[in-house]
Amino acid sequence: MTNEFKIVQPSGILDGQTTNNLRREIIDLVEGGANVILVDLQEVTFMNSSGIGALVAAFKAVRAANSQMYLCSLSDQLQMIFQLTKMEKVFKIFQNRDEFADNVMSLQG
Repeated sequence: MTNEFKIVQPSGILDGQTTNNLRREIIDLVEGGANVILVDLQEVTFMNSSGIGALVAAFKAVRAANSQMYLCSLSDQLQMIFQLTKMEKVFKIFQNRDEFADNVMSLQG
């Protein structure tokens, strides 16, 4: 089976409506056949609890479809939120896209 890899790169503030759009985008990609999703958070300036909730909901949908979801490029603020909520234990997080490529894409071959 060929792996289909997609990158999602939200930007700005992740709260309320923007998180619903992010969750829907990820689920649509999986339903469209993507089985490896990278959410690059480099351009996200702020995330509240609804952002975490949307990522968790998307993660559950991705796993239910036997696909994989990874995160990368978290700002200091996002890293702190993920540590405080213990979400760094739920998600596989990479420093950047290069680290993701070295660790995940090389195994997908």
